[in-house]
Amino acid sequence: MRIILFTGKGGVGKTTIAAATALRCARLGYRTLVISTDPAHSLADALDLPLGPEPVEIEPNLFGQELDVYYSMKKHWSNMHQLMLTVFRWQGVRDVVAEEMSALPGMEEASAFLWIEEYAREELFDIIIIDSAPTGETLTLLALPQVTKWWVTKALPFQKFAIKGFGAAIRKTTGVPLDKGYEELEALFSKLEEIQKIFADPAVTSIRLVANPERMVIQEAKRAYTYLQLYGYNVDAVIVNRVIPPMENPGIFSRYLESQVGYLEEIEESFSPLPIFKVEHAGREVFGLELLDQIATAMYGDGDPSVIYHEEQPVEYLSTDKGYTVRLKLPFLEDQAFKLNKFGDELVLELGTRRKHVFLPRFAHFMVLGSYQYSDPWLEVELIRE
Repeated sequence: MRIILFTGKGGVGKTTIAAATALRCARLGYRTLVISTDPAHSLADALDLPLGPEPVEIEPNLFGQELDVYYSMKKHWSNMHQLMLTVFRWQGVRDVVAEEMSALPGMEEASAFLWIEEYAREELFDIIIIDSAPTGETLTLLALPQVTKWWVTKALPFQKFAIKGFGAAIRKTTGVPLDKGYEELEALFSKLEEIQKIFADPAVTSIRLVANPERMVIQEAKRAYTYLQLYGYNVDAVIVNRVIPPMENPGIFSRYLESQVGYLEEIEESFSPLPIFKVEHAGREVFGLELLDQIATAMYGDGDPSVIYHEEQPVEYLSTDKGYTVRLKLPFLEDQAFKLNKFGDELVLELGTRRKHVFLPRFAHFMVLGSYQYSDPWLEVELIRE
């Protein structure tokens, strides 16, 4: 099975790109599911077809699904839902608020993990395309099992055996299955950790960044790339969406087109050697299978979107007594004079009149730049705790 996850800043067109990719995969003969994990679903709008919380067949080999966290909990984890609901009520939370809080933080993303775990175990699909929430929400997937465990520990201030012991007694007298809920909760953590391993396997899962040729969008894509590499997730391509083609008489678009040239160059430099696919602006709203097929052709030509376009970890972080050593794979530095500076959580590499910006994890903001050395193709940079 292949999993391809599309992420990027809100509004860049992830849903359109994901739907177009899924359509192309299905028409190549792969049994394909496109699934939306964004609470503000727009996948059905892009396909121009109704979808639901279970996979819906769109055409031969193509299925679509829009996740609903409460539907998922009711279907798969009703005992756990009852456990959380009961605990919140015991703690004095009003019924309606308790119902809302019973969906754990990150449960929307966890639902995606758990559905995918089920599909992988039962071998239901060849390819799963994920239309994810905006970048920040997507990155919560990376630490989801650990964060959810911590949150539940705070929400359930009881010992495991106490819950199981008292829970069995309560079930007999009230019918509330607290002990069964705790067992479901433990099984959920176990499944989350297993599916996280699948997501971190570059032979199975690829993450593709979707961006527009605009400054704020590019900055967020760079930061996302940093964190995805930090957590060991394989980013195999960048999709630059809504590129406005050259015009003889651009009129009000003249300044935008001028800046677009520079932003496209920045994307090429910042994400090299990742493959970069460009999709021209359609000039209209894109929805329906016919237009999605055109988008797929613009992106992939006659190619197969399910292939792994790139597999490499160009950044490594090594812990040291003083802080960290960052290893950056930069083969183009050979025989070139360069200068390195650090500003906050950014490394700025100067090569004559050119600059390359490398974003670091946020914790590096309060570290200072130490020594650095280059041995083709690795640049090693020392970050020291102040």
